[in-house]
Amino acid sequence: MPASSHPNPFTAWLRRQAVPLTHLAEAPLDDLEPVRDIIGDARVVAIGENSHFVNEFSLMRRRILRFLVEHCGFTVLAFEYGFSEGFPLDAWAQGEGADDDLSAHLAEAIPVGVDEPLRWMRRHNATAGVPVRFAGIDIPAAGGSLLPALAPVADYLREIDPETLPAVQAAMRMAESFAGASAASAAPAWTRLATAEQDALSAVLMRLLIRFRAVEALYVSRGDQHSYDIALRRIEAACHADYGFRAMAGLYAGNGLTADTSARDVYMAGSVLWHLERLEPGARIVLAAHNAHLQKVPISFNGHLTGLPMGQHLQRVLGDEYFALGLTSTTGHTADMRPDENARFGFTIDNTALEAPEPGSVEAAFVDAGLGLSIADQGVTRCVCH
Repeated sequence: MPASSHPNPFTAWLRRQAVPLTHLAEAPLDDLEPVRDIIGDARVVAIGENSHFVNEFSLMRRRILRFLVEHCGFTVLAFEYGFSEGFPLDAWAQGEGADDDLSAHLAEAIPVGVDEPLRWMRRHNATAGVPVRFAGIDIPAAGGSLLPALAPVADYLREIDPETLPAVQAAMRMAESFAGASAASAAPAWTRLATAEQDALSAVLMRLLIRFRAVEALYVSRGDQHSYDIALRRIEAACHADYGFRAMAGLYAGNGLTADTSARDVYMAGSVLWHLERLEPGARIVLAAHNAHLQKVPISFNGHLTGLPMGQHLQRVLGDEYFALGLTSTTGHTADMRPDENARFGFTIDNTALEAPEPGSVEAAFVDAGLGLSIADQGVTRCVCH
């Protein structure tokens, strides 16, 4: 029988329930009012994108961020950006330094669209009664280098525990030998290290982690709890990133453990919870990351389980207090990332025309329903840029 003889129930539901959005520009925000009912009382509202480096997704995320801050009382933007590197960005967003300092802060970072939200936050915070905070959640340099996490730990240990400083300095020397701007450049360099060097780095990092946990009371007595908590989380970031190198090597060699690359996602989920626990009561977080990190179900390719995403971990802990809003597209072009170890970030970006949506996909349902830019909610929420 023709496909039209068996209409997709989801497509029919979309025709009835999807709410059109009028534009991508930042103002006005009236068309986003349905978002208020969709998110309910969620404490963490995640806004995704099905590909980095797509301008339309960045525009829509900025509009939704503004709506959630100005109309729903959200006070934190958590971003798929290094936990350690996020602290100077938060200080800048609160008004520290000069307006043009942001370019220097982001000079080595992959351009994933964090700059414009930060500029809006700084302008907003200049007059807002309740400022919006910024929170990084990721491993350092998107897995490209341990140094953004370890260098501040070295500074911490100089004051708190000089005896342990040589250990973190040794880890930094080893990490410097393969540091890159992203995992795409660092992971191949890590695989060329001698096995003994790889194992030595992991051993030093694990010893640092266990010592930090074992002597917490001593460190806090010499400093304060907040500084200790940040330093410990930075050590944990380095350990998760180091684990990720081994996981990626196993994945590409074809002998990796099931879902072994989940180390990055569980760290990001833990960072969201870390920030949430330290915010004022009633604080609500806008969380920006790739759709693959936000989804609530495991990631599989060709029937093989490959990862447990951040959203799955957050859903297990927060339940309905975690809400994921995925952004996707049905026509036009997308940013296709191709590995290239010689490129600045370890990959190049090709402007690639989108093929027709896969049958049975959410995107295909939106096309079949004749929808353009619109939003809908049925368990899995999608905002489609058409």
